[in-house]
This record gives sequence, structure tokens and C-alpha cells, in this order.
Amino acid sequence: PPLEQIPMQMLNAILKTHFLAPMMVTRLRAVRLRSARLGSARLRPAPLCLALLCFPSLAMADGDPAAGQGKIAICTACHGADGNSPAAAFPKLAGQNARYLIKQMEDIKSGARPVPTMAGQLDNMSAQDLADIAAYYAAQTPTGGRAAPDKTALGASIYRGGIRATGVAACAACHGPAGQGNGPAGFPRLAGQHADYIADQLRRFRAGAEYTLEENPNARVNDGDARMMRDTALRLTDKQIESVASFIAGLYSAQ
Repeated sequence: PPLEQIPMQMLNAILKTHFLAPMMVTRLRAVRLRSARLGSARLRPAPLCLALLCFPSLAMADGDPAAGQGKIAICTACHGADGNSPAAAFPKLAGQNARYLIKQMEDIKSGARPVPTMAGQLDNMSAQDLADIAAYYAAQTPTGGRAAPDKTALGASIYRGGIRATGVAACAACHGPAGQGNGPAGFPRLAGQHADYIADQLRRFRAGAEYTLEENPNARVNDGDARMMRDTALRLTDKQIESVASFIAGLYSAQ
């Protein structure tokens, strides 16, 4: 049926497990509002099936945390036994949603996200291995961080409200007001993450907005065709990146 004939509650239920669900729901709401204003005779929305085909579901194996604990020996040196890495160069994995972790490990394994320190470490792991590792880290308790006082005001403003002048959306829209992320959609938890790591990834996404991996191996481009992170990071200055990264690091302790 046409989109304007489908109840929004049903659309939300159908789309809630899709990777780009928040953006899709927003677009579908816009279609319905525009259809109501113009009338169905002047607007011919695409069938729901076509909308879903544009964003296929990501089939993933169910992970076993207990099994995953026996497969993380190689991970602990950098990420810690419980996923709370002591070094800012390596991300905290504890409490991260499994869907996001699996996606990142798959991208690292395939080369879609080059991470030199991870080179070859996932090559012999099966989809079930990755799911088990992700389930283990998702079940761990994350530690908090601390925001720099001189960066809190600007960082909070960007995280919660975005930057209207340059078209930067609020980080909270996808990552949640408290930085808990969105597990079903695959948007990562950010709260308590190392500020230096967050800042580094934003700069990599910014580079990925202008260069391919072949042109700049330090770029990050694995945010999908929607380019949500690349387009956002491109509009951020270094000061804004450092401020929002610092605010994110302190989010956990502020809950």
C-alpha cells in the first residue's frame, strides 16, 4: 500500500530494527505530511516494499557471551579483559551494543574500515565467533570518564542541539540523550568513551568526506551510503570536535 495509508505506529514497528531506522522514519513522516498537504492525486509515494528494499535488514548470528569470553584473549591487550581499555588510543568496548560491534569487526575484517592494529586478527574468525565476542563485550559494565570543564558548554550544546548555522544535527538524535546509543538500529554507545578516541574518529570521518581510502588510508568511510557521520564531521572544526568528544567522555558520570 502507499505510505500515506500505513499507520505510523506500524511503520515504526517495521523499521525499528533497520540500521538507518531513525532517518527512514523521519523521511516517511515527511512523505505522509507532504501527501496530506498535496493530496494523493499530486503525489505518488513509493510502495513500502520498495522503501524497505533500499535498506535491507542486516542478518546477524545470535552471540553467546560465555563462548565469547573464551575467544577474546587476543583482544585483552588493547581493550582490557572487561572491555574497558586503559589507553585512549583503543576504544572501550564494554557495554557497546552487539550489532554495532559485529558491523565494525566485519568491516575491519573485509578492509572497509582499515585499522592497522587489528590487521589479521579477525581473519580466521567465523560470523559466530564475531557474534560471541560482541555478545561478551555488550554484557560488560562500562566505566565512566570525565569531561574537561572548559569544553563542557560547547560540547553539550553540539551534542544536545547540533549546530543550526552549519547544518550539524544533534548527536543525541541517534546516540541518545545519555549517550547510550540505539542497539536495534546499530548506532553505538558513546557515553564514557575516551575523548581522544572520539576526536580521532571524527577527524577520520571528516577526512572520509573528502577522500577515498585509496587517497587517504587514515580516512573512515564505513558509515554507509547515507554518509551520516562523514557529512556531520565535515561541518565540525577541530575545536568543536574536541569539545563534543570531551563532553561525551563525561556523559556516563553525569547520568
